[in-house]
Amino acid sequence: MPKKVSRRLQELRKKVEERAYEPEEALQLLKETATAKFPEAAEAHIRLGIDPKYTDQQLRTTVALPKGTGQTIRIAVIAKGEKVNEALAAGADLAGSEELIEQISKGMMEFDRLIATPDVMPQVAKLGRLLGPRGLMPSPKGGTVTFDLAQAIDEFKAGKLEFRADRTGIVHVMFGKASFSAEDLLINLKALQECIDRNRPSGAKGRYWRSVFVSATMGPSIEIEVNSLRDLKLTEAA
Repeated sequence: MPKKVSRRLQELRKKVEERAYEPEEALQLLKETATAKFPEAAEAHIRLGIDPKYTDQQLRTTVALPKGTGQTIRIAVIAKGEKVNEALAAGADLAGSEELIEQISKGMMEFDRLIATPDVMPQVAKLGRLLGPRGLMPSPKGGTVTFDLAQAIDEFKAGKLEFRADRTGIVHVMFGKASFSAEDLLINLKALQECIDRNRPSGAKGRYWRSVFVSATMGPSIEIEVNSLRDLKLTEAA
């Protein structure tokens, strides 16, 4: 059965032309089509010319959004000894050792990001089945396995996001709130684009960028002209 499209979304779709928009025009339209009864996120859906079933075509990294995410991020830290107090002093919402691993194993998930020090990773690995499907498993590539807890906590609280390409080669990322100005959304989207270019997998062949669509959480998809976004100089967007 095809999913029923609400009348609200049907009306909003009429505002979107079937063409690739210039970046700022697209983001202005995203704001206009964010009419849900709750604060919507701004989402980007980027199709890349990669096949993640090959290890040299996988993309998993982090991006620091200059204008933040608009979200309050709850951070939990698993560490040993003095590092637990260090994490709490640096602003972690939760921190602990074996007892925190035990709580998580019983289903406690009151956090948005989990950071671990390298020396506890053998114990944290046991939580893989619980954390993996939720995208919460700490990883060195994601910047969530580190001894420098203060810096990691600061960066994630300030707007650092971890993202990866899914198995079809599409990156889905929240890059702010629909309530942000179009200029701020553009600065964040540009930072995301530069990060994806910087981390191009070594095995990516041919055309790397296939398409970029943005939308509010409950809004219609809006295509962005890929080359316009990549050619944009950030000073123009600032």
